[in-house]
Amino acid sequence: MPAKLIDGEALAARIKADLAPKIQAFKARTGAPPKLASILVGDNPGGKVYTRSQAKSCQDAGIAYDLVELPNDTTAATLAAKIDALGADPLVHGILLQMPLPQGVNARDMAERIPASKDVEGITAANLGRLFFYDGADLVPCTAAAAYELIRFTLGDIKGYECVVVGHSPIVGKPVACLLVNDLATCTICHIGTRDLAAHTLGAEILVVAAGKAGLVTGKHIRPGATVIDVGINRVPVLDAKGQPVLDEKGKKKMKTVGDVDFESASPVAGAITPVPGGVGPVTVAILLRNTVRAAESQAG
Repeated sequence: MPAKLIDGEALAARIKADLAPKIQAFKARTGAPPKLASILVGDNPGGKVYTRSQAKSCQDAGIAYDLVELPNDTTAATLAAKIDALGADPLVHGILLQMPLPQGVNARDMAERIPASKDVEGITAANLGRLFFYDGADLVPCTAAAAYELIRFTLGDIKGYECVVVGHSPIVGKPVACLLVNDLATCTICHIGTRDLAAHTLGAEILVVAAGKAGLVTGKHIRPGATVIDVGINRVPVLDAKGQPVLDEKGKKKMKTVGDVDFESASPVAGAITPVPGGVGPVTVAILLRNTVRAAESQAG
C-alpha cells in the first residue's frame, strides 16, 4: 500500500491562517504591518526568482516587503553597513540575506551582523544557541522548523520516537535534530562520514533526509511504516525508458525537481512521506512569514 502523502500545502495554509489575525492586530496597534527586508547582492538569477516568490508571499499575507539590491562589486564593508542600517531601522522587523555572496565576502560574518531579534532565518549563533538551550527559540531556521512541523502535523507527540536525520548542515540537519531531541525523541545524525547509512536509517520511525543528493535514500533504507520527510530539492534530467535524457524542442535536456529520497521505491515502504515539490517547501515559506511576525511582535513589546 503506498505511503500517505504529507500535504505541505495544507499545513502551510493552516500556519498562514493562524498568522492573519496576528498581522491585523499588529497593524492596528502600531499603524504599520510587520516588515521584512531581503538583501540580494549581484546578478543572481536564482535569488531573483526566490525574492519574487518572497514578495508575493508577503503581499498575500499582509506583510510589507523591501528588496534591497546591491551590485556585483559590493564590498564586505558596504554590505556590512547596509545590514547595520537595516538593523537600526525600527520599521524593519526581519532581515534575510540571499546567498551566495560575491567572492571575498564572508557569508558567516555578514549573517552574524544581523541582530538576533531580526534574524528571521534563525541562523545567527544567538538564535541557534537559544534552540540548543531550550531558551525561547522563536526564530528557528525555516527549513528545519518546517520539517519539524510536518512531523508534528503527521504524528502529534513524538516523545520516545526513534529518529534519524541524514545531513548535518547548521541550518537544517543539526537544528531539526535539536528540535526532535527537545521533544524527547531519540535522534541520530548521519552524514558523509557515516559508514553504513542503512544500518541507522532502517531503525528510524522518523527519517529526515537533508543531504542535497538526489535519490540518496531508497526504499531499502526505510523501515516499513516510517514517516519520511524529504528536505532535498534537486534538479535532474528527465530520462526515457532507455535511461537517456529527454530533450525539449530546443534540444536542451528536460529537467525535473526531485528530493533526496527516491520516491518511487520509498513510497511502498514508508507509512507517510512528503512529496517534492509540495512538501517541505511551502511550509518553509510559511515559517519565514511566522518568524517575521514573531520578530515584529517581540520588537514591539
